[in-house]
Amino acid sequence: MNPITSNPAQTQNRKADHIRICLEDHVQSPEITNGLEKYRFSHTCLPELDGKDIDVSTTFLGKHLHAPLLISSMTGGTEQAGIINRRLAEVAQKYQLAMGVGSVRVAVEKPQVADTFAVRKYAPDILLFANLGAVQLNYEYGVDECLRIIDLIEADALILHINPLQEFIQPRGDRNFLGLLDKISDLCNQLPVPVIAKEVGNGISVTMAEKLIAAGVQVIDVAGAGGTSWAMVESERAETSLQRRLGQTFGNWGIPTADCITSIRANCPHIPLIASGGLRHGLDVAKAIALGADIAGLAMPFLKAAALSEAAVVELVEVLIAEITTVLFCTGNKSLYKLKQSQSLQRIQ
Repeated sequence: MNPITSNPAQTQNRKADHIRICLEDHVQSPEITNGLEKYRFSHTCLPELDGKDIDVSTTFLGKHLHAPLLISSMTGGTEQAGIINRRLAEVAQKYQLAMGVGSVRVAVEKPQVADTFAVRKYAPDILLFANLGAVQLNYEYGVDECLRIIDLIEADALILHINPLQEFIQPRGDRNFLGLLDKISDLCNQLPVPVIAKEVGNGISVTMAEKLIAAGVQVIDVAGAGGTSWAMVESERAETSLQRRLGQTFGNWGIPTADCITSIRANCPHIPLIASGGLRHGLDVAKAIALGADIAGLAMPFLKAAALSEAAVVELVEVLIAEITTVLFCTGNKSLYKLKQSQSLQRIQ
């Protein structure tokens, strides 16, 4: 394997830019939604339940979660990112939630920032995901680098995030996606942990999900459209008028999250499925679960809370769990399994 030749300082600066832009600028998809507003739960006025008996826990990849929540991959590689990741990890440990870190590529290239990703010391028991851009498999990354990333994070799985639109718009983005499916397949066959395929906000179609599953991917995270638009994020970082224009033009590009969930679940009934992309509260989470997802990932709400304090993250988790619990109570379902089987979620549009 050749040495990694990309510029770690550029990668680190990009990560700092991403945090700042997401927190300070309006980079939500301006028109497209996550599609969940097209669904409504049927209210049950006599749920025949004692509220204290409602159970929102689940099991994912063999680990117990207190709630069906994933703190989606966001950041790492800077001092601020390290603080954010520590706060998120400590709360994930307290509530037994799943968590992913941002792309660990910068820690391979610049080992002195590795500690900003290494949150296992704060969260010894959680379901923890490492993360790398799939396109890096065409840029001198292979099994050895992925093993280093997994070992550094002490991860239970590796996310390969797939982001062609973002890379195409990004200054000096990596645009060579040729032959990646075969390389993903080789990687899946050699790694000791499951591989998760994740988009970054433009969605995974059922056709692509089937190809990824056939290649050996063991989990799909749809990361659909309707939330943060990375085209718009990169537009804010543009170095030319062309890059800025591209980001603005494609701010609404992608498949809504709800459409990804329903189509993939209908055609791939057994694949572990993560719903993410524009989920903002527990009602969104419950809808995603009812549509067929196993757990739900949120990024922007957690980023904003963690940028404030650990207490703000705790408050957010408490609210999310209360909202999910309210849905179960008011649909007459004692558990997430019962909710999935109840057909209490109806399409209204």
